[in-house]
Amino acid sequence: MRPPAETEILVPNFPRAPWVNVAMLRMDQQRGRPVLVEFWDFCRVNSLRTLPYLKAWHERYEADGLRVVGIHCPGFPPSIDEDQVRAAVVRLGIDYPVLIDSHMQAWDDYGIEGWPSRYLWDGDGRLFDYHFGEGGYEETERAIQELLGVELAPLAPIRPEDAPGVLLPAQTEDQEGPYCGPYEAGGVWAVLDGAGSVRVGGEELAVEHAGCYPLIEHEHHTAGVLELELDEGVTCHAVCFTPGVPEAV
Repeated sequence: MRPPAETEILVPNFPRAPWVNVAMLRMDQQRGRPVLVEFWDFCRVNSLRTLPYLKAWHERYEADGLRVVGIHCPGFPPSIDEDQVRAAVVRLGIDYPVLIDSHMQAWDDYGIEGWPSRYLWDGDGRLFDYHFGEGGYEETERAIQELLGVELAPLAPIRPEDAPGVLLPAQTEDQEGPYCGPYEAGGVWAVLDGAGSVRVGGEELAVEHAGCYPLIEHEHHTAGVLELELDEGVTCHAVCFTPGVPEAV
C-alpha cells in the first residue's frame, strides 16, 4: 500500500541493539538507497512464509542498491533469546542484516501491531510503500523496481495462495498451547521448544531446536481433526493455521 500523497512519514532510526550479519547499521547512513524493513519472528509461521520473498529480493536487487533489513521481534518465549535468534538466522539461510529487537524498541518506534510488517523507504528516508501480514508480494516488488529504476518480471508466486487477487477461505484461528481438535485450514504448524519428538496422526516429527514446525500440509483448504502428542521434553507454545486455496469444484 502507498501512504497518502499529502502525508510525509520519515523513517525512525535503528535502536541500539545487537545485529546479525553486520557489525551495526545506522539508518542515516542508508541515505540515497531504498531500504526494505521487515518485522519478523522465527517462531511465527507467517514470518517464515514471507521469508523466501525477502531473501529473493535481497539477492535480486542488492546490486541495484536495495538494502533489506530484518528486525526480529519476539512473540514467543524461545524467540526472546539472542542465541536462538542467531541460530535461526543461520539455519534459515538469511544473509541480509538482522536487528535483534528483543526489548521491542523498534517495534514501539514503528507502532507495529503484528507479524510480519513490511516497510519500503525511499532514498530520502520517506515511506514509499508498506504491507501488513502475508501477501502483497507483487505490489512490493513493483515498488522496489520503481525506486531502483529497473524493470523485471516479478517473482512467481511460491504458493497458490500467494497469487494476486486469490480469494481464500478463513482458516481456524491460532490456538495457545498443544491444541487438539477440529480445524479448517491449508496447513497446521506448531511453535515447539525443547528436544524430543511429537506425533501427529501417528507420524513422528523430531524436535531439534526452537521454532515453528509444519505438522500438516494440505493441497487446498481442508477440514480436519488435529491429534497432537508431545514427548515430555517438548513444549508446544501454540498451534497455528495457514490459509489454503479452495478445492476446485
